[in-house]
Amino acid sequence: MEDQRRLVTLGGKGSALSSSSVYEIANRLARLNMDSSALSKVSSSSSSSSNSKTSKTDAKTDAVTISAPFSILSNLTREESRASLVILLNKLLLSSSSTSTAVNQLSDLILNDVSPSEQDTIDGVSPGDFSVALIAGISTILDHRSSALSVISDAVAALSCEALQADISAFNLNDSGDGSSAKDVISVASDLKILLNGSKRVNSKSDEPAVASVPVVHGKFREICRLLHSGTRVQLNSAVVSNSGSSGTVSAMCTTLFSLAVALKDLGNISYNRAKHIVDYHIAKDIEFSANPQKEDSANLQKKDSANLQKEFSAKLQEECPRPDQLKALFASLVTAHSEEEYVKFSHDVNSLLVMVEQIISWEALAAFISLEGKDFIGGASVGEDTTKAVKKGGNKKIGKGTTALVQFLKDRLLSMPIQNVTVLENLVRNFLSLLEPKDLGFDTLLKKVKDIVDSNESRRLPKLPKGTRDFAKEQMAVREKAFSIIVEVFKRHGASALDTPAFEMRETLMGKYGEDSKLIYDLADQGGELCSLRYDLTVPFARYVAMNGLTSFKRYQIAKVYRRDNPSKGRYREFYQCDFDIAGQFEKMMPDFEVIKILTELLDELDIGEYEVKLNHRKLLDGMLAICGVPQEKFRTICSSIDKLDKQSFEQIKKEMVDEKGLSNEISDRIGTFVKWRGPPVELLSKLKQERSFLENNESSLALDELEIMFKALEKSKCIDKVVFDLSLARGLDYYTGVIFEAVFKGAAQVGSIAAGGRYDNLIGMFGTRQVPAVGISLGIERVFAIMEQLQKDKNQEIRATETQVLVSILGDDSALAAELVGELWNAKVKAEFMIHKKVMKHIDRARDAKIPWMVLVGERELSEGVVKLKDVVAAIDYEVPRGKLVDDICRRLGM
Repeated sequence: MEDQRRLVTLGGKGSALSSSSVYEIANRLARLNMDSSALSKVSSSSSSSSNSKTSKTDAKTDAVTISAPFSILSNLTREESRASLVILLNKLLLSSSSTSTAVNQLSDLILNDVSPSEQDTIDGVSPGDFSVALIAGISTILDHRSSALSVISDAVAALSCEALQADISAFNLNDSGDGSSAKDVISVASDLKILLNGSKRVNSKSDEPAVASVPVVHGKFREICRLLHSGTRVQLNSAVVSNSGSSGTVSAMCTTLFSLAVALKDLGNISYNRAKHIVDYHIAKDIEFSANPQKEDSANLQKKDSANLQKEFSAKLQEECPRPDQLKALFASLVTAHSEEEYVKFSHDVNSLLVMVEQIISWEALAAFISLEGKDFIGGASVGEDTTKAVKKGGNKKIGKGTTALVQFLKDRLLSMPIQNVTVLENLVRNFLSLLEPKDLGFDTLLKKVKDIVDSNESRRLPKLPKGTRDFAKEQMAVREKAFSIIVEVFKRHGASALDTPAFEMRETLMGKYGEDSKLIYDLADQGGELCSLRYDLTVPFARYVAMNGLTSFKRYQIAKVYRRDNPSKGRYREFYQCDFDIAGQFEKMMPDFEVIKILTELLDELDIGEYEVKLNHRKLLDGMLAICGVPQEKFRTICSSIDKLDKQSFEQIKKEMVDEKGLSNEISDRIGTFVKWRGPPVELLSKLKQERSFLENNESSLALDELEIMFKALEKSKCIDKVVFDLSLARGLDYYTGVIFEAVFKGAAQVGSIAAGGRYDNLIGMFGTRQVPAVGISLGIERVFAIMEQLQKDKNQEIRATETQVLVSILGDDSALAAELVGELWNAKVKAEFMIHKKVMKHIDRARDAKIPWMVLVGERELSEGVVKLKDVVAAIDYEVPRGKLVDDICRRLGM
């Protein structure tokens, strides 16, 4: 009979070996073939090597031939041994120095499925190369099986959520968009929500730790699987390495396997806990309820049968399913092997751990399946019969769309399998566990089914957000609107007018204004000859506006989005709001600078974010300091960019950049290091600097000190100088600053960095016109302020109202016209109101409580007939009867309107 197994060819041109191919050969699910050209190449190489050896002196004939013992395979499984031999054979075929003896020896062993004797050796292969092949072979098995387990374990966890009726609120995860979210954790949570979509069973019980931890544990396992796959793919299609380099290769592979072992242990533990919980608390109850007995004696019999089933299955779980203590013992063994550098044994133990976890997850799946569908395998069902529909009068609730498809698939497969001469439960256990055996021919069908369920679900086709962006839910928008109202109020208090400018500008307008950060400008595609870019900030568009309109004096504020082609990270986005306040024009010396800093302190105080400090410096003082230290003037701006990083890096790192990349000497860098450490109360540090002769003799720094003295006096008189720190390390990397520069930093627990910044820019507006108009401004990093405000509300356990609704008009019936009449009257009176039409009064009350609406107007048949309405104080739970005609007046009085 013709062999129908897939043919896998080694050594062919353009052919690449995969983990699945090696797995199939190792388990005799595929046939092995070797490319004839590769064999010819090896043969000719061996002949050339042999002829070369015969021409050497007789002394050379005594050289020791390299060989590796087969005894190292003695502790491995047949699967592991065959996989390792396949990897080694492929490496030899890809190597230019391999011998035909070794290739023939390996091919005979694999093709004839013969186990080598422990006394035999393989000639022409070093022990180091053999070790690499052994670890790579086991890694290949682990790669194939763990990637499948990652998919199956998620599906099984979803079934357990159904069986446990678990709280799945822990799956409500969203990508923050700033790069700080764990991608695989969010992906697992998303897949589980797809499988459970439409379920009426979940969220019925309290939080279960083994369920809440699924996204994190499964997500970490998925991440490690991807890392293992990447490393294994390299080893699969690479030639043998030199014996001296093999130890590093083995160590690197085992580092990944160690991470896999940790992830497997965690995966197995939470899977066992879910299985045990289902067996102990749900199986008997679920099967008893599903029977829905009509008579009392029948019910008692059903309870007894259910209890017996629970005991029998619990005993089998305890006896046959690997337990956490066994996981712990095996993990301890592999840790010891790793620490003693017994890497082959270590890799074998990791594979054994994987097999153990596969068994645990299979038992978890069986427990969940029996809890959900056990009744059909006690009472019987036919193939293709849909038994997953909701039962209205029974105990069952409808399960999710994805889990429904999965359960039906499992049932059809089970019902088509032969019935063995054992108990019903034993037959179910044997058949079910065989379905989840990776070597079973039907396992791939199950795996494909799970992938199809997840991938074909309509939720998967929803669009995704670009990196560095995010959506804001209604609660977050409530926080934002509150913050914006405070900010606008402060800006208007200081006499500013609102301004709006386009989201994109001519590219020439933006270029050359941001120093080294110009590379972060978002360029747009050429649209009819105009080269445009998204705005990087609001300051340059403001300067362009002032110049275009010939203004000589303008105090404005603007709140709008800006765009940075940055690498998203925690707290850093590509699209975010800025809140800017700028004063352009000639005014009293340093008074606009004083005012913008005063505005900054007012903003942060009224936003009530907690402790902060405003770091302040002067660009002319900074330039004078650089000149005093010996920095060439042409390097001032680039050195400022380096100094500006001192809040994120140590001075040693900055010094290395200034010396190695920007060409400063060590001596000059050390002088800079001395000055940038100076910081303290403004008046005290100013006095200290005025005693430094070098600063007074430099025109730039001397002018800066005089200007700072004027400003510090104004800040002192306005009672906000205690928030300011004079800091010579503050540089601000933007090119357009010419005078005072400042930056606000949050001092609380949340590490968000700078929350506001600004400074004087006297030459920027002149770049766009013929007249120089001096200006100074501030920009509030509102996104980081929002993050602080949200965290503070979480810490204080404050609930956020997403709406400002004051009254819920509740119609107990279906009279939509009455709802329109009542709510219309309230809207006309400027009352914030919503309406709801439903027959059940508790639906209305729940709606009001969930939305935190303080008042309700309830109208039913009695109220209509008596010409009254019921006014309910939701918080106090007190009802008042009000004449229909006085409803609006009464509500307005109670709301203080």
